[in-house]
Amino acid sequence: ESLELKDIFIAVKTTRKYHKSRLDLLLQTWISQARGQTFIFTDWEDRELRLKAGDHMINTNCSAVHTRQALCCKMSVEYDKFLESGQKWFCHVDDDNYVNPRTLLRLLSAFSHSQDVYVGRPSLDHPIEAADHVQSDGSKTTVKFWFATGGAGFCISRGLALKMSPWASLGNFISTAERVRLPDDCTIGYIIEGLLEVKLLHSPLFHSHLENLQRLQGESVLQQVTLSYGDPENKHNVVSVGGVFGLQQ
Repeated sequence: ESLELKDIFIAVKTTRKYHKSRLDLLLQTWISQARGQTFIFTDWEDRELRLKAGDHMINTNCSAVHTRQALCCKMSVEYDKFLESGQKWFCHVDDDNYVNPRTLLRLLSAFSHSQDVYVGRPSLDHPIEAADHVQSDGSKTTVKFWFATGGAGFCISRGLALKMSPWASLGNFISTAERVRLPDDCTIGYIIEGLLEVKLLHSPLFHSHLENLQRLQGESVLQQVTLSYGDPENKHNVVSVGGVFGLQQ
């Protein structure tokens, strides 16, 4: 469909301790190309960040602790804010992601926002299984599903997001996550694949810190939707680009 950047709601999940080290960099780079579409979800009222981001900084009042409950609290607020926005696409990324707004737009333009679309990249090579309902005899039924890892980013069409509402809106996301005892990105997959039976579209264009970016060939970097930092074992998770700058620069 004909799509513009203003039709996409990009949610960036962050926390107080990364406002300086991570968010400043994002604001100077890719967010500057999509400022009107990008909303920063954090857990602290930061005056400095408020001056830079204005009402696009959203203090979720969620805990800053990296627990399942805190992560699901933020995702719940992201989802509700997207529904309020009226925009066509919801895309979630983390504060260690670099987003290429142009390739994101190109990817989503291949679909209709009124269709059921859930696109992203799994971090596992197999679906996961979760205990779903407790039967009257005490036994549990299980459900298998794929989920797109939040660390690489994922997108959901408005049509599908509306169908998620009974399990996701107005705090229901938190209770759904508690019921299946899963973190935020897994719970999204559970609702979409496990309950609504809509399949995740696996895309190789999303990249998390779990991947080695040196495997990407130079020119192909420009075609990716998201890139990410390295993890502690691979600190310089960088792409080799010919030029005059050294690694330290």
